[in-house]
Amino acid sequence: MGRARRARKIAATAAYGGGGLAAASAALGAVGYAVIKGEALLARRIVGTPFDSSPDDDGTYGAGPGEPIEILVLGDSSAAGMGAHNPHETVGAIVASGVSALMGRRVHLTNCAVVGAESSDLERQLAEGLESITPDVVVVMVGANDVTHRVDRATAVRHLELTVRRIRALGAEVVVGTCPDLGTIEPLAQPLRLLARRWSRDLAAAQTIAVVEAGGRTVSLGDLLGHEFAASPKTMFSEDRFHPSPAGYARAAAALLPSVCAALGVWGHDTADRAPEARRGEGVGPVAVAAGQAVKDAGTEVSPTEVGGQARGPRGRWAVLLRRRHDAVPSARDPQPDASGAEEAATSGTLGTSGTSATSGTSATAGGAAASGQAAAQVGQPLGELGDPR
Repeated sequence: MGRARRARKIAATAAYGGGGLAAASAALGAVGYAVIKGEALLARRIVGTPFDSSPDDDGTYGAGPGEPIEILVLGDSSAAGMGAHNPHETVGAIVASGVSALMGRRVHLTNCAVVGAESSDLERQLAEGLESITPDVVVVMVGANDVTHRVDRATAVRHLELTVRRIRALGAEVVVGTCPDLGTIEPLAQPLRLLARRWSRDLAAAQTIAVVEAGGRTVSLGDLLGHEFAASPKTMFSEDRFHPSPAGYARAAAALLPSVCAALGVWGHDTADRAPEARRGEGVGPVAVAAGQAVKDAGTEVSPTEVGGQARGPRGRWAVLLRRRHDAVPSARDPQPDASGAEEAATSGTLGTSGTSATSGTSATAGGAAASGQAAAQVGQPLGELGDPR
C-alpha cells in the first residue's frame, strides 16, 4: 500500500473514529515487538534528560507602529524549544523576529507548547493561549511524541484536526510543522530506525490531509536535519542527540517562516496568489497525493485550493503544493554560485514518480486558508496524474 493510500486511510479513520494500533502491534509479532521495545529503552537511556526545561520565549519582538501581530505556538518540545540555550533561539522567537522584520511591526509571541506533549494536549494548550490573546496565526509543531509513545495515529490526527478547525473558526491562520522523520535520529538502532521512519512519515502525511481538510496549511519538516546531522551532529543537534540545537531550530524556523508570512499576507504576490511553478516541482492535485509528496521533500507547503471553482475532485480535496524554502544559499567564501548550480537549484524536484514535469494551462483558484482571499493561479498537470508516491 502506497503512503498516499495509507495516509488517506489514517485520516479517514481519524474522521470517523477508531484506530489500528492493535493490528499494527500484532503484525510485528511477539519476537519483533520485544526487539523493538528493547531498542527503544536503550535509545531512551542514551538520550537521557540533559535539560531542565525549555527557554521562556514569550514576549514582544521587533518594533513598529500599530498593534502587534499575535503569534501563538502550540506543540511539543520542538515547539517549546528544548535544546535551545536562550529565548531568542527557539523556532517561535525566530519566526516572530522574521515576521517583525518583514512587516515593520511588533510581534507578540505566546508559547503554550509543553515538553513531552502529544496531539491530545493541543486543545488544552489552545484554551490556555486563548485566555490571554486572540491570535492572528497559530504555529503548531507536534507528532514526535505520538510516534515514540506509540499513540494510535488516527487518534493523534483526530486531535490535531479538531484543534485546527477550532483555530480556523476563530478566524486565525494555522501553520502546522508536521511530524519530523525520526529515522534520522542517531541513537535509534535498526530495525527501530526503519520503523520510526515509516511511522513518522505516515503520520506526517495523515497530518497533512487532516490539516488541509480543516482549512490550515502544513510544512513538511521531514528529514530537514538529517543531512546536517550526519555532517555536523554537534552543531545541528543538542547534547541529547535528539532535540535540535539552536542551529537546528534556526533551520526548522527557516522552513516555517515563508509559510507563516504567506498566511499573514506579508509578501503579496508570493503568498496564496502565487501560481505553482512546474519547474520547481509545484502543482495542484488531490491532498493525499500532495501529502505523500511533501513528506519526501522537507520544507514543502501544502494548503487547500480550488479547481474550476470546486474544492473537491473525484479523489478528494484539492490541494496546492509549494516549495517556498530556498536551499541555494551562497557560502561566505563563494557568494556567487555558478550558473549550473543555480540552474540545478531552480529545477530540482519533480512531482509524482514518473519524472514528468507539469505544463501550464490548467486554471485553479486559491482558497481555504489563504489570507489574501481567492486568487487565480495557473498550474500544470494535477499531482494525481503523475502517480501516487510510494
